[in-house]
Formats: sequence, structure tokens, C-alpha cells
Amino acid sequence: MNNASGPYLNRTLGTVGTLWGVAGAITLLGFALTRMTKPMLEAFSGKYELGASHYVVAGLWVIFMGYSEGYKGFQKGYSPRVAARALYLRDKCTWLRLLLAPLFCLGFINSTKKRRIVVLVLLTVITLIVILFKYIPQPWRGVLDLGVVVGLSWGIIATLVFLIKFWFAKEVTYDPEVVG
Repeated sequence: MNNASGPYLNRTLGTVGTLWGVAGAITLLGFALTRMTKPMLEAFSGKYELGASHYVVAGLWVIFMGYSEGYKGFQKGYSPRVAARALYLRDKCTWLRLLLAPLFCLGFINSTKKRRIVVLVLLTVITLIVILFKYIPQPWRGVLDLGVVVGLSWGIIATLVFLIKFWFAKEVTYDPEVVG
């Protein structure tokens, strides 16, 4: 669409908005991921003597976080919605959406009230986990960080996979929940 036919920018700028939006969403997850990776690696570096209880908790926590955060949270909800909203930008990008593309893709703007609340709660929970885990002594911090690293990595990969899948689809069937 060109500017003469409506309020939307051209597809090239929409593509820029799409990529900027996804990059911003992934950067947010990547920030949390990098904050938790160093302590996780430190815990398993040999510096600490890990017992059977550490490995059992690590295994159970990885399974729990992989399922609850990775699969249920990201793969079944967050990631396809971010990708669908990003692709929405490709065809219906305005100057404001282009500028605020990461916030748009995350669902902070032009989304339903319910979606904004869910996104805010998700962001708050991830932030609280990152902050609270700082106060857990090693090696337990690293053991618990392992599960969160698995979940966040799953989220980043799932978001990229959905973006690629939707990019080449004839039609995005996932509801981007765009309002306004």
C-alpha cells in the first residue's frame, strides 16, 4: 500500500518495522538470558561440589521450566503472537508503529486490555525471577538459572521459528490481537 491509498507506510518500511519489532522483543529475552547464563555456567564449572540433590533439582527444574515457560508460555502463546504482530506491521505499519515496533510486537500498544495485562505480568515475573535469583547462593542459583536459561532460549528460538513460518505463509492464522 502506498501513502496515497491510506494511512499505512509502504511494505519496505513495514518490513523494517517487522524486523525492528522482533529484534527488540528478542533483545528483551536475550538480556534476561545473558544475565542468567554466567552464574549458571559458574555453578557447573567444577568450582562447586555438586551433589545428587543438585542434579535432581536441576533435572526436575529444567523439565518444569521447559514445559511451563518454554512450551506453554512461549511456544503456545508469546512467540506466535509476537511473530503475528510483527507480520501485521509488514502490511499495516504507521510511523508510530514503526518507531515503537518492539512495544507493538510485545503487545504493549494497539492490543486488547487483557493482552496488555498478560504481557505486563509476564514481563514482571521474568524481571522478578532475574532479581530474586541474584540473592540465591551458588551453586543453587546456577542450578535454578539452568531451567530459566532453557525456557528463555526456547522462547527466542520459538519466536524466530514462528516469524520465519509466518513470513512465508500465504496467510497468518494466529490472531495478533491488534486494536486500533
